[in-house]
Amino acid sequence: MANLKDIQRKIKSVQNTGKITKAMKLVSTAKLKKTQELANQSKEYANKINEVLANISENMARFQLSGFGFDERLFSSAHEPKTVDIIFITADKGLCGGFNTHTIKRVKALHQKYTEEGKTVRIRGIGRKGLDNLRFNKISVLEGSIGVSSAPSYEKAKEIIEKAFADFTNGITDKIVIVYNGFKNMISQDLKTIQLLPVSLENFQGNECKSMIATEPDDAREMLSSLMKKYIEFTLFYSLIDSLAAEHASRVQAMDAANKNAKEMVSSLTIQYNKARQESITTELTEIISGMEALK
Repeated sequence: MANLKDIQRKIKSVQNTGKITKAMKLVSTAKLKKTQELANQSKEYANKINEVLANISENMARFQLSGFGFDERLFSSAHEPKTVDIIFITADKGLCGGFNTHTIKRVKALHQKYTEEGKTVRIRGIGRKGLDNLRFNKISVLEGSIGVSSAPSYEKAKEIIEKAFADFTNGITDKIVIVYNGFKNMISQDLKTIQLLPVSLENFQGNECKSMIATEPDDAREMLSSLMKKYIEFTLFYSLIDSLAAEHASRVQAMDAANKNAKEMVSSLTIQYNKARQESITTELTEIISGMEALK
């Protein structure tokens, strides 16, 4: 009977786990819908910025940026970078399949690649899971932020990217790369590696341009400075939203798979319990019959 009690305890434990995974799936599904709505709204703003950058690309020759004090390093990658900043985004929590693992692997691969090329690599991390993994593997992290990836805000994104942007404009770093898992669909994510700075204008060429940028030096300098600041801040902000949507989608899939596994395990344990119970009953009947035969 002790064996039957053990099986019953396992069945109850797995059923309770199944209830938890089902609840987590429902919560992540609700959060995913809200995050997707925010991502769609943010994408419209991002498209407008890209439209203006496309305009810059088409009129680059007329701007002569260095002629009126604008930093050409923001748009030029002619020189081989010596110092690279990698900004990665992972989740603060687990139970979301390979969501964090894929991003961490990409960061490690880039770190190894740049190091082997003789470049200095500095890592700025967002998300507890990525930070803990890199620190455990003795990979130096310049700066870490926890609680941002789970609740993105423009202010937090601005605060993080301002430091990296200042280092770039001051010549401390030569390149900034963002690595994160973006939302593709409910089944899969899109692992992205974005070169934030220097801006590659080729990425924006071919976009429809509905307005022309002022060509007066003072107007152009002020507009470009403001635009670049907004573009860099919003790129990180949108990356955080995109990553959060992918995290929720990955967790929905992981919890759905866990819930199915729990049901299958309960079914298997139930069969095991019934067999053990039948064996126990058969043994008892055999002992009773044997006892009655001995009394004759």
